Amino acid sequence: MAGQAPPSLFGHLFLSAGAMKAGTTWLYSVLERHPQLHFTPEKELHYFYHRYVDDRQLADPVRLRLAKDRYLEGFDPERANPERVRHNLHWVAAYLSRPVDDLWYRGLFTRPRGELYACDFSNLYAHLPQHAWPRIRASCSRLRVLYTMRHPVRRLWSHVKFHLQVTGQIERLQDWSPPQLEAFMRRDFIWSNAEYGAALRRMRAGLPQGDLLPLFYEEMRAEPRAMLHRIEDFLGLDHVDYPDALVNRQVNASASIPMPGFFPELVASDVARIISEVEACGLTVPESWHR
Repeated sequence: MAGQAPPSLFGHLFLSAGAMKAGTTWLYSVLERHPQLHFTPEKELHYFYHRYVDDRQLADPVRLRLAKDRYLEGFDPERANPERVRHNLHWVAAYLSRPVDDLWYRGLFTRPRGELYACDFSNLYAHLPQHAWPRIRASCSRLRVLYTMRHPVRRLWSHVKFHLQVTGQIERLQDWSPPQLEAFMRRDFIWSNAEYGAALRRMRAGLPQGDLLPLFYEEMRAEPRAMLHRIEDFLGLDHVDYPDALVNRQVNASASIPMPGFFPELVASDVARIISEVEACGLTVPESWHR
């Protein structure tokens, strides 16, 4: 039609940028049931981190390992649903294709039921540089971004436990002295996830105010349905009455190991700074963050 704007590359895109261990897996597990949202079989695609930060993130060996571990050998031929297997194989073929570029990313979202949004939840997106955000937005008809935060000390402890658990090193927590534990959690791949203020500043500088919704884990836990409705309103979606069992379940829990008494003191000055930076962004942190 004459005068009509060309269709955008990504259409309506809904991204969740973390922080890690701040409720994003729970959000994904519930919101993937929404009929207007389309997630690929892989929750975390990491494409924009690959494009703007580290182009090794989606190198061939990385994608091949994921495909083998999760999709190519993970079903019982005697019991599997053939349609589901075919669907996964078609998606894996697209996931393993080349080159890894914008067209590759768009091709992963088939929107089989005509869903309104393509959805991609990657904690690595909290680390995107400021200049990435307007570029992503320019390729969308609509972009919406969530950023979830959690009590800095509790999130950090959960992150440390979770990483050690998934890498088969959880027993190290029994022997580490305070300096050893601090040295580990200060490593960039752990600590960078704690810098809420820096992440917020980058996203706010690169996005219009209406495109970004910062959320607090504690509010999600206290009033999960109210928070889900808030997210649906942010996206302009219909409200869905999710089953109680889905809303109330715990997902992706880290090992049940009590936080040592010395742990909060290791990060006390950093936590005070991080809280002040979040508040400087005009947000009111949960009261529990001050305890």
